[in-house]
Amino acid sequence: MNLPSVNKGAASGEVGQRPPESAPKLKSTNLDFYYGTYKALQGISLSIHPNRVTAFIGPSGCGKSTFLRTLNRMYETVRHTRAEGEILLDGEDIFALEVSQLRRRVGMVFQRSNPFPKSIFENVAYGPRVNGTTRKADLQERVERSLRRSALWEEVKDKLHKSAYDLSGGQQQRLCIARALAVDPEVLLLDEPCSALDPIATAKIEDLLFQIKDSCTVVIVTHNMQQAARVADYTGFFLLGKMIEFDSTKVIFKTPSRKETEDYITGRFG
Repeated sequence: MNLPSVNKGAASGEVGQRPPESAPKLKSTNLDFYYGTYKALQGISLSIHPNRVTAFIGPSGCGKSTFLRTLNRMYETVRHTRAEGEILLDGEDIFALEVSQLRRRVGMVFQRSNPFPKSIFENVAYGPRVNGTTRKADLQERVERSLRRSALWEEVKDKLHKSAYDLSGGQQQRLCIARALAVDPEVLLLDEPCSALDPIATAKIEDLLFQIKDSCTVVIVTHNMQQAARVADYTGFFLLGKMIEFDSTKVIFKTPSRKETEDYITGRFG
């Protein structure tokens, strides 16, 4: 794996967690998470900056996807789970928000594309319909805008009423991103969205992330460290349920402050 080399000759002040560029979009403080009696996350505290791409890296089972699911309480679909600590969205306690309201503001795209068994149009229109958009013209405008934002419009504009299952894997994943964007989320969570895609489809989704971060805060979990280095403004390294280091992506890949981070990104373990 050809990753940026680690240079330990950094000037002081370039390592560790930097202060936010502005008020954080999301902020977790002393977050613990349990599957039954098993403690999967331990004291996670970090700030996610608005209109930036934040990536979480680390070996399998380290807690990064679990943490992602706490940010919109998606873990509540799994029995015998609980979170302890604080997560704020624009200063609001997410555990005090009505869950459907939270998930409209904080959307999620999963590792494997999961289009609904409906047409391309109806997949994208689903969220706006649920949220009260009923006029045909409004739905058409919302669907087109979302498909354009997901860089899919030109490929599907003449077959909007065909089944979503007729699309390729990469197109289905971008359709799922369009579906999430259709309700104008403030934050978009992506859990290894490119793991099942070929390099061309992966490049399209990476290009998409650069475009949508102007209007949406993006948080991505990835096993591909080259991908994190390409797309992320900030990167956090998870290990054994702990946030080992969180900083700008340049610092994490060039001058990490923790030996565990250096060992992981240089391939000594994981």
